[in-house]
Formats: sequence, C-alpha cells, structure tokens
Amino acid sequence: MPTIWYEQGFRFSFYSSDAAERPHVHVDKGGAEGKWWLDPIQEARNSGFNARDRSTITRIIRDRQGFFLEAWERFFRGA
Repeated sequence: MPTIWYEQGFRFSFYSSDAAERPHVHVDKGGAEGKWWLDPIQEARNSGFNARDRSTITRIIRDRQGFFLEAWERFFRGA
C-alpha cells in the first residue's frame, strides 16, 4: 500500500489491488479509515472519522486533486 501524502496526521494511500476501480484514495488516522473518490471528489466509505475530519479530508483532496490523480496514473497505469 503506497503512501502518497501525509497532512495533519492523515495518511493518504492506494491499495495495489484497486487498479480496476476508478481513481480514489484511502485515508487513515488514529484508527479511523475511509475511502474517497478523486473525480468527482466524493466520500465512498467512512469508519470512524467525525464530520470535522471528513471536511478536512475533503478539503485536502480538493487542494491536491491533481497531484493525487497523477500519482494514481503513475502507480496503476505506468504513466
């Protein structure tokens, strides 16, 4: 599971088995975890993040969306 970004204690990563899915990131911090689609940005799954954390995660993804999409392409498509 390559980690692509850390910010405010949140770790953003991919699962290598997720290549068949549309681009997304997995996020974890302090035992909470979730999954966010990258385009359009949308929460797919949440286990333990409160509303404030979810808002922060969405903002970080919005701010770094281009970077995350490029990292997805490099990792899964070799681009």
